[in-house]
Amino acid sequence: MSSAHAQPKRKKRLLVAGVAVAATLSAATAAAAFAAGGDNENQSIACPQPVIGAVPAKAQAEVQRELANLDKQIAEANNRLRTSKGEGGANFVQNAILGPLKDKRVAALNRIETAIGRVAEKPEGLERFATCGLGKAPAVPAAAPAKGNNGNKGNNGNNNAGSGNNAAGKTIACPQPVIGEVPAKAQAEVDRELANLDKQLAEANNRLRTSEGQGGPNFVQNAILGPLAGKRASALDRIAIAIGRVGTKPQGLERFATCSLK
Repeated sequence: MSSAHAQPKRKKRLLVAGVAVAATLSAATAAAAFAAGGDNENQSIACPQPVIGAVPAKAQAEVQRELANLDKQIAEANNRLRTSKGEGGANFVQNAILGPLKDKRVAALNRIETAIGRVAEKPEGLERFATCGLGKAPAVPAAAPAKGNNGNKGNNGNNNAGSGNNAAGKTIACPQPVIGEVPAKAQAEVDRELANLDKQLAEANNRLRTSEGQGGPNFVQNAILGPLAGKRASALDRIAIAIGRVGTKPQGLERFATCSLK
């Protein structure tokens, strides 16, 4: 971990209930000194600082754990950035690093919302802090208007039930990738990644079945479909790289990454 990362992490605080909490800016915010769009070797990943608000005492441990998880995710993404120089094509960093990082952050931020919502008013819209960038953190969209409820535990429970009912009886369906001709030398690796896509889908459908009633109205998108799209984009990128080593690299396979409820 770099000294640039350690300094903001020491500043992170979780105070007693009722005191506003702001998650730490990750190590990568030091990367703002670099201009975006340059050589990836000389850049780091920067993410926006989540502004959470008041954290009840009963939720502080879980929120603290997820804030540490956000830091860990960025450290791992920066390590991947450093060790993957020269891999993939023009969209490699977005598809294989920034995209999956966003999905992981969405899931962690959703867990923060859920933890607070179990005992107090649930914060909404934390996923707007999920998108990261090279060199400096992207601008954060404005918060959506507050929903028409008091956010107490009872209402949160009702929202959870509604979310679960919306997904009940449904399954996740994903588009079949159209890859084209696969050279013999790449066939084994491509077959392995295609099997990986099937495994990812099966795991996501199992999560869908076993998480009915969890989270709020965006739980399925934030905690299941979003991370699945990130995993599929990475697998599809590995397919493109495998073929590109021995033949013409297919382009645009990431368009097959996004799945939906059926």
